[in-house]
Amino acid sequence: MTESKVQSPIEDFDWAAYESGETAGSKSREEIEKTYDRTLTTAKDNEVVTGVVKSISKREVRVDIGMKSDAIIPVSEFRYNPDLKVGDEVEVFIEALEDKNGQLRLSHKKACQTRSWDRVNQALENDEIIKGYVKSRTKGGMIVDIFGIEAFLPGSQIDVRPIRDYDVFVDKTMEFKVVKINQEYKNVVVSHKALIEAELEAQKKEIISKLEKGQVLEGKVKNITPYGVFVDLGGVDGLVHITDLSWGRVSDPREVVELDQDIKVVIIDFDDEKKRIALGLKQLMPHPWDSLDPNIKVGDHIKGRVVVMADYGAFVEVQPGVEGLIHVSEMSWSQHLRSAQDFLKVGDEVEAVILTLDREDRKMSLGIKQLKNDPWENIETKYAIGSRHTAKVRNFTNFGVFVEIEEGVDGLIHISDLSWTKKIKHPSEFTSVGSDIEVQVLEIDKDNRRLSLGHKQLEDNPWEAFAGTFTVGSIHEGTVIEVMDKGAVIALEGGVEGFATPKHLVKEDGSQAKLGDKLNFKVIEFNKDSKRIILSHSRIAEDATKAEARAARAASRRAPRKEEEPVVAPAIEKTTLGDLSALQALKEQLAQAEKNS
Repeated sequence: MTESKVQSPIEDFDWAAYESGETAGSKSREEIEKTYDRTLTTAKDNEVVTGVVKSISKREVRVDIGMKSDAIIPVSEFRYNPDLKVGDEVEVFIEALEDKNGQLRLSHKKACQTRSWDRVNQALENDEIIKGYVKSRTKGGMIVDIFGIEAFLPGSQIDVRPIRDYDVFVDKTMEFKVVKINQEYKNVVVSHKALIEAELEAQKKEIISKLEKGQVLEGKVKNITPYGVFVDLGGVDGLVHITDLSWGRVSDPREVVELDQDIKVVIIDFDDEKKRIALGLKQLMPHPWDSLDPNIKVGDHIKGRVVVMADYGAFVEVQPGVEGLIHVSEMSWSQHLRSAQDFLKVGDEVEAVILTLDREDRKMSLGIKQLKNDPWENIETKYAIGSRHTAKVRNFTNFGVFVEIEEGVDGLIHISDLSWTKKIKHPSEFTSVGSDIEVQVLEIDKDNRRLSLGHKQLEDNPWEAFAGTFTVGSIHEGTVIEVMDKGAVIALEGGVEGFATPKHLVKEDGSQAKLGDKLNFKVIEFNKDSKRIILSHSRIAEDATKAEARAARAASRRAPRKEEEPVVAPAIEKTTLGDLSALQALKEQLAQAEKNS
């Protein structure tokens, strides 16, 4: 591309002689024509050349590139350069040296587009400040015309302060820095904020160098977040954490301040390197503990509102900025481990008793169970040994049931005190959590605030009567209700249970008794103290067999002997064989009976 150079005309040129064909001085016509041609620019279509602004109107800019005529360019093509004036040199793109109307047609916009990419890259490389025209809004920011290229201005890069109205920047020419270029997709990102930050950085250093802890400054609320408020101190920002907004509890900073509000703050701390400044608002107000009634003391009743709940307790605000903790253990006389949410919730108005009060450390502990009498004060009278009550099952252990007779009065029913007759492996076989159960007080442990209770004691001990019913050798009908490797549990009349080992569960046909079988059982052992009954089904048949054998032997002994007869061989042989056969059968029967026993 060749840039045009405007030639100066020949002084004192005789145009009249030239038109009549006369020579001018010593120069020939040809020489004069060559001199004239040199006054015109030698340019081609689609080239970029430099021209001079001859005039500017509201709609048009007239530009001279040294041709026979000037070109008219719409003023909108120069909108990124509002300071354009007559005499300025500008680059233009030759669209046509002579269009169909014989006019020279130029474009400043196309010239910019031709050179713009190189200029944009050069601006990024040299960290230049360039001008651009904000064309329109887009998602997340603005579209900016930079040298004819559409660049993206993110909303976060418009200003150091958050922008709430983007529209005020549309149709404005502003200064920018190119901060990012995507060469592949020809994307350009610019920033106006970068220009401000450089200036603010110098201001921050100067401001921070003058800061002191405890210094009170004026600022403007710049941004409100869930965790605090950012305050502009005149070029540098500080943060008032939500806990430093008020002596009382604050759930939302907007309860205390508003956006753009002018406030006074005190410097709590700052960091020169990270430029972090911690500010406080509540520190400018008297501490509420200093205004707490000096006559309030431990033991007094006080009212307040629950402001914070935790598993371990509730914080109660007795006046703005003054809080006391009600620990969960001080909410009820009950010894059961429970959550504070079972008793209170945020917003509840409560009355409590002051348990501890430390004005120096500004701490107070409260209790609400103290509003009721301690049920253990007169425990011996209200729950005397032997008295009967209804309790609620709270939970189980392997060794018993924990119950609550009333709030704060707990007791334990040992598993052995649940039933006189049933063999209970786990309390859940007998009752369930939340159920009511009748109990009798067996022992009182006032120091450990625990009662020993019994359920079976509500009835007379049936084992005294069982001793006369289930005598050893007596036979009773029973049902097999549980079968295990070691034997079976047998349910007998009167709700009592007995036990039989596998060898005592053999039926007459040789099979084993099964679950649900209803059979006769003989008592072979009874122990009142250990509450044990040992049974046998097979022993009934065995004893019958033995009885038959004994009867046979007795009958044999009672039979009279026959008189001796003369020895005759055939007769002796016949009688001896019959007797021997009967005797042998009796011996085998007795041997089998002894083996089974």
